[in-house]
Amino acid sequence: MASAIQKIALNASRDIPFNKLVLSQSNVRRVKAGLSIEELARDIERRGLLQSLNVRPVLNGEGAETGTYEVPAGGRRFRALELLVKQKKLAKTAPVPCVVREAGSAILAEDDSLAENVQRVALHPLDQFRAFRDMLEKGMSEEEIAAAFFVVPAVVKQRLRLMTVSDKLLEIYAQDGMRLEQLMAFSISDDHVRQEQVWEIIAQSHNREPYLIRRMLTEKTVRASDRRVRFVGLDVYLAAGGAVMRDLFEADDGGWLQDPILLDRLVMEKLQEAAEQVRAEGWKWVETALSFPWGHTRHLAEIDGVPVVLSEEDAARLTALHSEQETIEAEYAQADEFPEEVDIRLGEIEQAIEALEERPVSFDPVDMQRAGVFVSLDTDGTLLVERGFVRPEDVLAESEDGHDGSEGYEDTVVHQGRGDDVEEIGTEDTFDTEPEEDGLKPLSDRLLTELTAWRTLALRDAFASNPHIALTEFLHTLVRDIYWQTPGADCLEAYVREISLPVHSPDMPGSLPAHSLRQRNEVWKHDLPENEDALWHWINGLDDTSRLAMLAHCLSFGINALHESSYGSSLARSVRERLTRADRLATALTLDLVEAGWQPTVENYLGCVTKARILEAVREARGNEAADRIAHLKKADMAQAAERLLEGTGWLPEALRTAHAPERTEREEGAARMTDRHDAVAAE
Repeated sequence: MASAIQKIALNASRDIPFNKLVLSQSNVRRVKAGLSIEELARDIERRGLLQSLNVRPVLNGEGAETGTYEVPAGGRRFRALELLVKQKKLAKTAPVPCVVREAGSAILAEDDSLAENVQRVALHPLDQFRAFRDMLEKGMSEEEIAAAFFVVPAVVKQRLRLMTVSDKLLEIYAQDGMRLEQLMAFSISDDHVRQEQVWEIIAQSHNREPYLIRRMLTEKTVRASDRRVRFVGLDVYLAAGGAVMRDLFEADDGGWLQDPILLDRLVMEKLQEAAEQVRAEGWKWVETALSFPWGHTRHLAEIDGVPVVLSEEDAARLTALHSEQETIEAEYAQADEFPEEVDIRLGEIEQAIEALEERPVSFDPVDMQRAGVFVSLDTDGTLLVERGFVRPEDVLAESEDGHDGSEGYEDTVVHQGRGDDVEEIGTEDTFDTEPEEDGLKPLSDRLLTELTAWRTLALRDAFASNPHIALTEFLHTLVRDIYWQTPGADCLEAYVREISLPVHSPDMPGSLPAHSLRQRNEVWKHDLPENEDALWHWINGLDDTSRLAMLAHCLSFGINALHESSYGSSLARSVRERLTRADRLATALTLDLVEAGWQPTVENYLGCVTKARILEAVREARGNEAADRIAHLKKADMAQAAERLLEGTGWLPEALRTAHAPERTEREEGAARMTDRHDAVAAE
C-alpha cells in the first residue's frame, strides 16, 4: 500500500506589536537600491502594509523565547514602519502582520532573507503599462498615478504612450521578441498598420536599432525644424488641423509634421500673399515658388537699384553700435572667452548692425515696368525676394522699339523662356497662325529638356530608395574607371558632381519626387556631425543598412538623364550613351513616372506641342473617337480639352516611358553562380 504524501505545513501568521520587533543582523540586503525608505514609508501611509514581515523568536541564553522577534526578511518595510513611528504617524504598539518561523528551524535566517529578495520576479514593464492605463480609465489622473508611485508625470506619460503601439507588437514584446528600446521607438507613431509594416521589414534584417525604426516611421513626415515650418509657424499648421508626431523618449526638435501636403499649401498661400504685396510695388511680373533652381537668373538682365539712405537717427544709432562693439571687444581682448551676458549683448549688437546695414533698395518706376521679382523661401525659413530682373524679350523691346514693351503683356505668352520652335499658350491668334503642316514634328529641345528633367528627378528618388541598384551602378562606374580609363591622382578619385536642373516645367518643384528627395536630404542633414573628422567616424560607425541608404542618397545627386542640344558628333554620341544608360537604370528601378505624379497638362506638355501631337496623345490614351471629338478645336481649347481627357489615364510621352525589364533569374541564384565561378577560377 502506497504511503500518503506528506503535506507541507505553512508558517503561522499573527499580528505582533511593533515594539516587540527588532531588525535581524541576518538580513542579506546591505546596499540601498530602488525605492527609498522615505518613499516606502509614504506609500505604506497611503495604502497600508501590503506584505507581512518574516520574523523569528529571539531566544535567551537558555534557549527560551523572550517575547521579542527579529526580522530577517522584510527589513526595508521594518525601517519604513520605524520611520512612521518616529514621525508619530504610527503607534509603537501598533500590530504588524507577521509570518512567524518556529524557533530552532533548520532553515537559516539568511536563507529566508535571500529567498525573499531573489525568488520574487519584478513586474514585467508591459504589465505596468497596462496597470497605468487601467488606473487612468478608472478615474485617476496622470499626476495622481505619478504621485502614487513616486515618479514624475512625464514617466507616466511615457508609459501610457507605449500603449499606443500595435497589439501585435506588444505581444511580440511580451514574448521577448523585441527590446523595450525598440518598443519605445514604435510609440512615435500611432499608425498600427505602418508600425507592423516596419517591424516586418526590420525583422528580416540584422539591424533593428531604435533609430532606424524612428527613421522609417517618420520618412513621410516633415521635421518641425524644416524651413517650411519655420516660415509658416507651427501654430498656424496646428490651427489648420495639422497633426504633429512627438517622441516622448528622445529629443525630437519639436516633432514631425504628419501632413506635408497641408504644410506645402500653407507655405504657398503665405508666399502668394507676400508676392501680392511685392506686385503692388509696380513690377511687371512676379514669380513665386518654394525654391527656384540654381542659376535661374543666369540669362536675365538686372536693373540697378539705389540703397535707401539712412535717416540721421539710424545713422547715429549705427555709429553708436559700432562704437559699443569695439569697446567691448577691446575690453575682453585678452580673455579666453566672453562672459555669458557680454556674449549675448554682442549678438544683439551684431543683429542690430546687420539690420541697419542691409538697407532696402529703391528702383526707378520706369525700370520696374519692364522688370520682375522672384519670391521664394530661403534656406533658413525666411522670405527671399529677388528684385529687378529683366527677361530677354523685354531687353530687346527696349533697345529696338524705344519703349518697355509692356503693353498687352497679359495677352501674350504664359510660359516664358522656351525656344523659338516651341508653341506657347497665348492668344487665339497665336494658335490660329500656328503652322500645322509640320504635323508630328519632333519635340523641341527645350520641351525634351523639361520632360527629361522631370524624369531625372523621379529617377533620383527611385535610385535613392534602392541601395542595391545604387551600389550596382556605383560599382559599374568604378569598374569602368579602373579598367577602361586612366585613374585619377587623388586619394580616391571617385566623386559625385551634383547635376543642376535649371530648365524644368513649373509643376516639378512641388512634385512627389521633389518632396521625397527634399525630405530625405533634410533627414540626413539633421543627423550629420559638424566637422569632417567627426563625419568620418560617424559614417564608420553606421550599420551596413544605413551606410547603403546614405550611399544611394548621395549618388542620386549625380543622376543625369537630361536631353541636351548637341551640335557636334562627339557630344551627340555622349548624350545618346548617357540616355541609354539612364534607360537601363530606369528599367532596373522599374521607374514609373505616373506613380511619381507626372500627368500631361497644358503647361508642361500639351501647350508646347503641335495639334497633331495633342491628338496623338488623346488617340493613344482614349481612342480614335475621343481624338475625333476635339479635332475641330483651336489649339488653346484643344489643349485644355486634352488635359481633361488624359487625366487619370496614365499616358506618358515617349521621353518619359520606361521599357519593361527582361525576365531575370533570382539575384541569389546569380550570386551563387558568380561565387561558383570564382571558386572554379581559383581552383585552376
